[in-house]
Amino acid sequence: MKRSLTRTEIVRLDKEHVWHPYTPVDRWEKTDPIVVARAEGSCLYEADGTRLLDGNSSWWVAALGHAHPRLVRVLREQAAALDHCALAGIAHEPASALAAELVRVAPRGLTRVFYTDNGSTSVEVAVKIALQTWQHLGATRKTRFVALNSAFHGDTLGASSLGGVEIFRRPFSSVLFECFRAPFPEPNAYEMAFDSMHRLIATEGDTIAAVVIEPLLQGAAGMRSYPAEYLSALRELTLKHDILLIADEVFTGYGRTSKMWACDHAGITPDILCLGKAFSSLIPMGATLVTDRIYDSFRGGPGDRALWYGHTFCGNPIGAALALEVLSIYEDEGVVDQAAAKAPRIKAAFERLGELPGVARARSLGMTGAADLEGASGYLGSAGWRVYDEARRRGAYLRPLGDTVYVCPPLVISDRELDELLEILHESVRAALRA
Repeated sequence: MKRSLTRTEIVRLDKEHVWHPYTPVDRWEKTDPIVVARAEGSCLYEADGTRLLDGNSSWWVAALGHAHPRLVRVLREQAAALDHCALAGIAHEPASALAAELVRVAPRGLTRVFYTDNGSTSVEVAVKIALQTWQHLGATRKTRFVALNSAFHGDTLGASSLGGVEIFRRPFSSVLFECFRAPFPEPNAYEMAFDSMHRLIATEGDTIAAVVIEPLLQGAAGMRSYPAEYLSALRELTLKHDILLIADEVFTGYGRTSKMWACDHAGITPDILCLGKAFSSLIPMGATLVTDRIYDSFRGGPGDRALWYGHTFCGNPIGAALALEVLSIYEDEGVVDQAAAKAPRIKAAFERLGELPGVARARSLGMTGAADLEGASGYLGSAGWRVYDEARRRGAYLRPLGDTVYVCPPLVISDRELDELLEILHESVRAALRA
């Protein structure tokens, strides 16, 4: 039997060979890292047995927590039956059954499902679908996109082009495509933001393929939320001007906002819906849902109307089986109702946090709460990392967004663990601001 590596050996090999995402190399080389050996429920367990509450759902993925027994069972069973086959020219049960179930639970009118690898590529293919759709419909001038300031839609080049977080865009700006920027609809000024969007679309609408939006809540920008009224009005505006609306629900979908879809708060159906993260829970998997109008535009022609996009793991049977079981668990365990019941605890905790000197703009939406630390200098700020260090010492993993601290726990976290997490956050912020 192969010997397990010691913590010291793991760290040595990591620092010799592993390149970590969103992590300055110099800082990482000086860090004593968390070394996770296993995970269960709402907790990560380090190699030495230390328990850490997973306050960020492992980058917003583990909505059902870790090692859910039903998902572990499906993973084993599907791997034994059919681990992988291409979806090009082949159909299989997990992909077919999942597509039907997604259409059943999605906003009404979304009828077709395209599978991909992750959230970024679900947005990437949405961009390509939009462009090809307008070519097929004869509106060849519709080649441009609109996104909100501070948006984040993923890391591939197309998704990065839509993004508005400057530090993520700057290194690649020379190769990103043009994207109109619209003001973020601040809660007390969404009418002004909408007026700006209206003027842009009235002026440039015949060249705009789609408006791309994170419904109600921008994640990577610092957990910024806006009213459902803006989303409703935007849907009406895009319909009036025959512009596609792409809803990026990679983060907001699957109950994070206390409804299955953030779009549900506004009662709207986008033309294209992008999914990832909690969608399959355990392995990389994404999906892009579209309306009949879009799908039907790919019919006919001289044979060149295929969607010219596809990844090796599109519709992977294991991922599809897991994603199907995720939806079953959501229904059987009332996961969205659980989230709605827990959301007031987060709201109250962040209202309390906002009373601390040095804390500004405390806010919450559903199962997410966030606050900015005064003097915040954005994503590169260090104050949030002081909170991270304090929380780690107290038993929680709370990776910040620069000087924005936030919680985004598994939706199924117990009340006891949620209260513990929120108390650790409060204590850690107080300690960090005193330092």
